[in-house]
Formats: sequence, structure tokens, C-alpha cells
Amino acid sequence: MKTTTPNEIAAKLEAGESIDLIDVRMPVEFREVHAEGARSVPLDSLDPRALMSQRNGSSGTPLYVMCRSGNRSQMACEKFAAAGYVDIVNVEGGTAAWEAAGLPVVRGKKAVSLERQVRILAGFLVLVGAVLGLFVHPWFIGLSAFIGAGLMFAGITDTCGMGMMLAKMPWNRCDEESANCSV
Repeated sequence: MKTTTPNEIAAKLEAGESIDLIDVRMPVEFREVHAEGARSVPLDSLDPRALMSQRNGSSGTPLYVMCRSGNRSQMACEKFAAAGYVDIVNVEGGTAAWEAAGLPVVRGKKAVSLERQVRILAGFLVLVGAVLGLFVHPWFIGLSAFIGAGLMFAGITDTCGMGMMLAKMPWNRCDEESANCSV
């Protein structure tokens, strides 16, 4: 898989090159902050063939893919590779590196990050399981164990089921065409 840095993209832009940049984060994350010139194409609804057919005049140029830190964009690049596309470039460090490099970003409405929502919900469920196990029935401790196992699985596989579920909640969705979000 090809990779690049935000500074290398900035140099191309300064040289007058045209860049086709997509951001594969959830729409609410994109709305909060994104690289100037990027367009939102969420990973969970990414269709490589449809996207590549829409590129028209950009077919000879690379497609640059970014997310917050580089993990989801790497998954997106793998989807493109599986579909047979080779001129796909992962932006190392994602929006965080883009911003750290002092490159232009577009800021919108602040939102509670998905990672933070997962920590809040996981902590709440562990606490509920422990309290119910202590005061109602010991079997409720299984809830805490289940959440702990899920967090371990998420850490090992870098795939979070709770995060995927929370991403589909109404407060994390945007009308992508009008950029109106529930949050």
C-alpha cells in the first residue's frame, strides 16, 4: 500500500497539482474538523467501484485517503486494493497529522468523539454490572465480564463492535449532502 504524509500533499498543492482527497471518518467527525479540500466518504458505506466511477477527470491521478489517525484509511485502502484499484494512497497520521503540520482545516460543530462515547458506555455498563451483581444477583457480574472481553477483543483486533453500533446512532449521523447533524 502506498503512503504519503500531509506535508508531501501540501507540497503537491503548492506546486499546483490537483489532489483528490477523501476522508473516511463518520460524517459527524468530518463535520467537526477536516482537511481543506477533503470530501466525506464514510468507511461504513464506502463502495470503491462507485467512487472510482464518479471520479471522471481524476482517473489518472491518485486517490488520497485519510481518517483521524490512519487506521480507518488503511482499511479503506485495503477495500480499494481488494476491488482491484492500485493508485490509492493512505495519508499517514490522518487529520491529526494534517492539523499538527499546520495545514488548513475546516472546523464545524464540536461533537463527542466516538472513542469517548465508547469509553463512557463501556464504563457505565461495567459499573451497572458490578452494582447489580453486588445488590441484585451475582449473575449480573457477567455483564461486566462481557464488556471487559469485548474491550480486549477490540484492542487485539482493532475492531470495536460497540463503536460500530454507536456510530449508527442518530446523534452520530449527518445528512451528508446538507452537512446537518443531529448532534
